[in-house]
Amino acid sequence: METLAFGTSQREEPASLYLLENKNHTMIKVSDYGATLVSVLVLDKNGVLQDVVLGYDNAGQYESHSCYFGATIGRNCNRIEKAQMMIDGKLCKIAANEDQNNLHSGPNGFDRKVWEVKQQTDHSITFFHLSTEEEQGFPGNLKVEVTYTLTDQDAIEISYRGETDKATIMNCTNHSYFNLGGHDSGSVMEQKLQILAQYYTPVGDSKSIPTGEISPVEGTPMDFRIMKPIGRDIEDDFEQLKLTSGYDHNYILSDRAGEMKIMAHAYCEQTGIAMEASTDCCAVQLYTGNFIEEQTGKGGAAYGRRCGFCLESQFYPNAVNQANFPSPIVKAGDVFTTKTIYRFFVK
Repeated sequence: METLAFGTSQREEPASLYLLENKNHTMIKVSDYGATLVSVLVLDKNGVLQDVVLGYDNAGQYESHSCYFGATIGRNCNRIEKAQMMIDGKLCKIAANEDQNNLHSGPNGFDRKVWEVKQQTDHSITFFHLSTEEEQGFPGNLKVEVTYTLTDQDAIEISYRGETDKATIMNCTNHSYFNLGGHDSGSVMEQKLQILAQYYTPVGDSKSIPTGEISPVEGTPMDFRIMKPIGRDIEDDFEQLKLTSGYDHNYILSDRAGEMKIMAHAYCEQTGIAMEASTDCCAVQLYTGNFIEEQTGKGGAAYGRRCGFCLESQFYPNAVNQANFPSPIVKAGDVFTTKTIYRFFVK
């Protein structure tokens, strides 16, 4: 495994970049800053190496932007209404960073930390972070690990492990933005996507908090059960799409976590690169980069609105405040684990 310097944080903490390569010359680059997936390099149908995730060239650029490119999000990904919840009978208040709500655990999330490298091999690396009670305001001291493994089947396995000394939330995800045409190829609206979900959770307004309702995708633009271009229905006259300026919705995979299943397929005709995504989580958030501002990414690439899509495996948004949603609470002494896999191939 090759290790490179990756700049420093605003707190003058040095960051590193770790390069993992398999026998097929597929490569991933991950950083200890934010336990971030920086690059995924796969061969396209013409034998050209394509980097299919958005990102930046150093830790300082990640710290100065707010798109969460490739970051590990936690303790809680997605949104918590009014930045508060009841845990173990006590009211817990955390920082509000999106209107009155908490998004991705607020301004002091896992994406802003330099993680410790706990273990590494030629094909895997494990990052460790001790999230104290004081760090974000959640109860308990949470020991959390994220392991990236690159297999010889061109799959990236992202495994999470957490253990707490008090009841708390553990709902982590990876926030990679995929562009199967290459990270510098522009819009993903013509790329095709399938999500194997019959239901989704509608939001109540532009703040994107689910109403608690579980709605069928059938007969709506939210239906991705049959593969279609991501942008085919995105501008339809449909309230849910208008509220979030495109897709930014939670799709239900099951009513509980723990069972590994395929959640999505994606494909780009121009490169021939396809992706199969699997998870043991109970939901996946589809986000179509509706609010990516024009900016410069890796290698001087121009990024803008809808130039990447996210498939964020997780619990339902605001699940801690919705009694009918699967609970993201981990009890003291329990070990919580979860895994998501993104596999790439050419067809």
